[in-house]
Parts: sequence; structure tokens; C-alpha cells
Amino acid sequence: MICLKKPNVEEVLQQGIHGPLETKPDERRKYLGTLRERIILVLKKSQVAEAEIYPQVEKEMKKNPQVNLLLNGNMDYSVLSKYVKLAAKHKVEHKIVTNKEHDTDVGLLLAMDDAVDKEDIYISKKELSLTEPQKSKGLFAKLFKR
Repeated sequence: MICLKKPNVEEVLQQGIHGPLETKPDERRKYLGTLRERIILVLKKSQVAEAEIYPQVEKEMKKNPQVNLLLNGNMDYSVLSKYVKLAAKHKVEHKIVTNKEHDTDVGLLLAMDDAVDKEDIYISKKELSLTEPQKSKGLFAKLFKR
């Protein structure tokens, strides 16, 4: 027989006033309402603000179509729109999360519904996209093709 503890009157009142108890509230504020253990990748605000999208984001959307895209609602929509369009293109759910009381340096993240416990979630460098033109070879290399 399983015995569940019934909440006392004080606990019910506190939850009525402050909302339901939440696990790891600081972590949820930092990671746009989700837990770190569910995150596949994170871009900081400055990275999201760059003109071109990060190919790693699209690569993960293709690899994990059930992923959720969370965007920082404290950023201008014109900056976020390229990622919203990318999510629509790959039929990935997205949410724009705005927390007026706490601002985080996280601009975008891809998260799963369950834990993935990926160790390195922050993207530091932009990978070269397959569609981007490759850097041209120098004059010497052009002259002496093999």
C-alpha cells in the first residue's frame, strides 16, 4: 500500500499565493523555463543577434524533429524571426519565453521533453554551412592547380 502525504493547510495556502512548487527555479529562470538536463544546445543573445543562423541549430532540428526551440522574449523579434522561420521550415515547436523579473544571457536553446544530459551544450563557434561559399584559394594556389 502506498501512502501519499496530504499537504497541510499552510502548504496549500503558500502554493495558492506563490504558485505551485517548482524544481530548480534558478536553473529554470536561466534556461528559459526548462532544465539543463533537457538541453541539446544553447546560443547566447549575442550569437542569436548575428545576421546568419548557426548551422548547428538547423542540424539538430533535422536530427531531432521532436526538439523544442525556446527563444528569449526579452530580445527584439526581428532578431528572433530567422529562427522562428527555421523552426517552421523543419516543423519544430517553438516558444518565445519572456520573464520580466529575470533576464538571462541565453538567447536560444533546443531542448527535449526528457533528460538528455549532454555535457557541452554551449555553442562557441559557428560551423561552416554547406551552402556557404568556401573561402577562395590564394592566387598561387589558383595558378598551380593539380
